[in-house]
Amino acid sequence: MSAKDIGGVAPAAWLALSGLVVVVAVPFAAIVLQAIFPELGAGSFARPFSLLSQTLGDVRLLRMTGNTVLLGLCVVIASALLAIPLGVARALYRIPLAPVWDVLLLVPFMIPPYIATLGWIMTLQPRGYMEQLFGFNLTPVLFSLFGMTLVMTFNTFPVVYFAVSRTVEAIGLRYSDVGRVFGATPARAFWRITLPLSAPGLAASLLLVFAAAIEEYGTPAALGRRAGFEVLVTGIDTRVGDWPIDLPGAATLSLVLVIMSLAAFLLQRWILTRRSYQTVGGKPQNAEKRELGRLTIPVMLMFGIVAFLSTGVPMLAILGTALSGTISGGLAFDNLTLRHFADVFGNSAGALGALTNSLTLGLATAVLTGLIGVVAAYVVVKTRIRGRALIDIMTVLPNALPGIVVAVGLILAWNMPGLPFTPYNTGFILLLAYCCILLPQTARYATAAFLQIGDNLEAAARVAGASGAVAFRRILLPLVFPSLASAMLLVFALASRELVASIVVAPVGMQTISTFIWRQFEQGSVGLGMAMAFVTIILTTLLPLLFLMLLRRGGLVRE
Repeated sequence: MSAKDIGGVAPAAWLALSGLVVVVAVPFAAIVLQAIFPELGAGSFARPFSLLSQTLGDVRLLRMTGNTVLLGLCVVIASALLAIPLGVARALYRIPLAPVWDVLLLVPFMIPPYIATLGWIMTLQPRGYMEQLFGFNLTPVLFSLFGMTLVMTFNTFPVVYFAVSRTVEAIGLRYSDVGRVFGATPARAFWRITLPLSAPGLAASLLLVFAAAIEEYGTPAALGRRAGFEVLVTGIDTRVGDWPIDLPGAATLSLVLVIMSLAAFLLQRWILTRRSYQTVGGKPQNAEKRELGRLTIPVMLMFGIVAFLSTGVPMLAILGTALSGTISGGLAFDNLTLRHFADVFGNSAGALGALTNSLTLGLATAVLTGLIGVVAAYVVVKTRIRGRALIDIMTVLPNALPGIVVAVGLILAWNMPGLPFTPYNTGFILLLAYCCILLPQTARYATAAFLQIGDNLEAAARVAGASGAVAFRRILLPLVFPSLASAMLLVFALASRELVASIVVAPVGMQTISTFIWRQFEQGSVGLGMAMAFVTIILTTLLPLLFLMLLRRGGLVRE
């Protein structure tokens, strides 16, 4: 690359690096330094490592770490047991109403986990909807490891279901049919041929489920504490939020959680990149699927039960609570009311302010992560300047930083004494937290899009006299915009309802959608909280879809 070329891309590299330093490196470095230097918050580097061994040797830490791993493994096993049969059936057989089942099984992933958990509490608790309808409740089951596993599985199993269904569908039946020609039973052909061929995608999706389970805050906080089942996420929150505040302990626990998340992420990447079972035939796979035959009723029952439990129960509980005048009034026609929805749109308890704050932060997060992500991806893929490997690592690092860890890092970084300026206790601290958590979404989408674009287009523009900035703006950016826009819409939806960072670092007096719902439950205004939850699900699902449809009509995003 010539000196002129380097000079042309250097501003882009510095822009990407500066954004990544502020958004990613600063909170992560603050956690590491606080764990090493316990008096860092007072501006002192005295007594390094003095509390590290004490915290790591604490029996409570060992118990929380063990509980975290146990919960993650339980969710992985339950997700596999639930999703693999459904995914294989969807891939290999003609399933009646298959697109409808796909939508119904996607909805649980769109419901924020803490909202789904609140819906299950309203259903299974004493005097809950199950007891009102059937005369008994399942409180001991709900507030237990089994209950947490069940609730979290219904939220995460769609990741495995769609990975399995798409992977097995791509493999098809041709190879297993060859095995059956040579005498293998259908079960043996599946276990020895189809399953190994789909193993990389299956394993990667299960590792994503494990990472999501150990990072989840809402379900362990709502169910685990009552069951005496404390995990690392709730332990970190306790050390940050309860007096006496233990920042060194919170930082150490955060590092333990980061190591676990990073290990899962690295294992996932190794599985996806290692040499695995591959098909070498050049013939396209037969897309024909078999009829279910005698399996029709059992398979349809399986899809129906899972869809009802994962989508129907939480959504009906949310809507039923939102429409109930009082919780004690129960399921009765004379207890139905739209008052709670009217209160939301009447700004009761600051509901409209919370909506405005979350939607504004979601939009700002989408724009900022889109800008940093696309510039970082361009530097990594399309340039050969020094430091691009560091930029690539920093765009991946947030995958291993759970939301609670990011929140702790921001508190440590921006609450130091002597800072001339700090975003702490302002809305900007939430924006930084959301950007750090969600930056990989836009960066990875943009990277994949740039990898599909040859270098000849930019080279031709440069030969014609265009500067690097003009070539990027007029040629490359329009080509990657469809992928980038999809990622930004996903970021908007996720940022608008993010919980854990919002609870930990939200400024005094500022509410977001998630903190509003959480606090309404804590204060006993359950109907108002559920009305906000229902509005949130509708808005964060429909607004991105509507915007994407408008972009497609305008020709900015291809079908």
